[in-house]
Amino acid sequence: MSPRPLALTLAFVALPVAAAAQGPAAPASAPASAPAPSLEPRRLVQPLGDDWPTYSGDYTGKRFSPLTQVDRASVKHLTLAWTARLTAGAGAAGRARFGGGSPVIVGGTGPEGLPAVPANVKGTPLMVNGTLYVTTPDNAWALDARDGREFWHYFWRTQGSTPIANRGVGIWKDYLYFVTPDNFFVSLDAKTGKERWNKVHADFTQQYFSTMAPIVVDDHLLLGTGNDIDSPGYIQSFDPLTGDVKWRFYTVPMKEGDPGLDTWPSLQSAKYGGGHPWLPGVYDPETRLYIFGTGNPIPAYTAGRGEGDNLYTCSLVAVHVDTGKMAWAFQTSPHDMHDWDSAQTPILFEGMVKGKMRKLVSTAARNGYFFTLDRVTGEHLVTSKFGGDANWAREVAKDGSVRRNPDKDPTVPGAITNPTSGGTINWEPPAYNPQTGLFYVTERNGFSIYYLTDPDPRGSMGLGGKEEVSVGSTGNFLTAIDPTTGSIKWRRPYPSASGFGSGGGGGGLLTTAGNLVFAGDAGGNFVAYDAETGAPLWHSRIGNVSNAAISYMLDGRQHILVAAGDTLYAFALYE
Repeated sequence: MSPRPLALTLAFVALPVAAAAQGPAAPASAPASAPAPSLEPRRLVQPLGDDWPTYSGDYTGKRFSPLTQVDRASVKHLTLAWTARLTAGAGAAGRARFGGGSPVIVGGTGPEGLPAVPANVKGTPLMVNGTLYVTTPDNAWALDARDGREFWHYFWRTQGSTPIANRGVGIWKDYLYFVTPDNFFVSLDAKTGKERWNKVHADFTQQYFSTMAPIVVDDHLLLGTGNDIDSPGYIQSFDPLTGDVKWRFYTVPMKEGDPGLDTWPSLQSAKYGGGHPWLPGVYDPETRLYIFGTGNPIPAYTAGRGEGDNLYTCSLVAVHVDTGKMAWAFQTSPHDMHDWDSAQTPILFEGMVKGKMRKLVSTAARNGYFFTLDRVTGEHLVTSKFGGDANWAREVAKDGSVRRNPDKDPTVPGAITNPTSGGTINWEPPAYNPQTGLFYVTERNGFSIYYLTDPDPRGSMGLGGKEEVSVGSTGNFLTAIDPTTGSIKWRRPYPSASGFGSGGGGGGLLTTAGNLVFAGDAGGNFVAYDAETGAPLWHSRIGNVSNAAISYMLDGRQHILVAAGDTLYAFALYE
């Protein structure tokens, strides 16, 4: 990692120059350890304040910062405070590097010869007591939140697997937890970065891969699986001291008598049916329910799993955090045929529905539809379409689920369908602002022709058996939804140099009590939008934004932190 003094960044970053020279400069050397976070789990139940101590900021999934120093009036003065470029890999392991950086701590069981995956921040950094904790696949860093200096860097030598992303760390007291693409669950000392233990949490030989940021609830570390081959999805609770498994919940039926088995053609097909919960969920302390989304059924595009609903794939699921027992489930896409996971992080809030104040949970699914439920009972309340041109549905059923039109399934001659397999939204987290009452999400409206290339399910495991040709888009937007009715309040297009409808919102969203929404657009700009109207108020061109921004207060100054690939950018006010 190479922290950059502010002056060196001005040549390639467009920003309000007048205030830029007031930013802090990096020191000549970095300390060898970070302050220990001492984050007691009960602190996570409290409202979000100056820190950002868990994936979504707090348990609700809102990604709403209560900080107000940067607001609609002052945001025009927002300027770059510091940048830090991350370098993945072992580097000069075991000895201090040129320039005074701390040594890289190396763990893992893989061979030394494998090249490191280049750093690309597609997760959420945490900020606790002045220290940032940042990850990329196989790497974790502790940085000074004031100026980006590196305290330590941990690198995991991998066996291989699919290093598409890492969503971040979890913190329990003085310890950190993160996963590696080859399915190890690793605990580090937060002060020094030294490894405490590692545990296998999924079978590498079965093609599982791991990306999720662990969620800490009391003495539970909650972690889900990822896999695109035939395998069952599951959530596990781990003991934070020992790494031992406390319970495991499968998202598909695994034995005779399990609920949902009658929605599969056989137990064998259900046991290998997918439904991976690969993104963090949310937690309700009052009910002690952990609520999360699940992925698509497998095989994803072809016949071979009958015509049933394939429970509990593409669903919102609530489990009791102490037992791992399911309380309720709601399926957003029965019998999905396009790899449209419903694994997106949902959002908890309170709102008036049909004249009654309710405790609610909402999700914007990859299939282009939006859902609101009673989060205590799982009762369905709202279904609406937020993907403007989603054309795959036959009807909204009485239970609120969306039933597919089989004509839009992959076929030998091809079916023109919206959205693409990437979805109207994918992993990028949405946000909710309690001041506006609006749910913000990125909306993509791409079309593809889906061709069935192998009608025999025996030859089309996982994502196989189809070809997909992208044929255009009607536009991508930052979209604001009233979650109590499902109605869209405004859409703001993401413009780009290559034309309307190509990219934007790639990293996810942040909203603040300054009535702002922060997102990346398709032109490589990091943009602040008015949370009430969607009007753009400020931007800085930093390249394609790769994660959802966070906000924290340190030394009396509110920071907005975001990443573009391997580089972190911190913005603040200096006036």
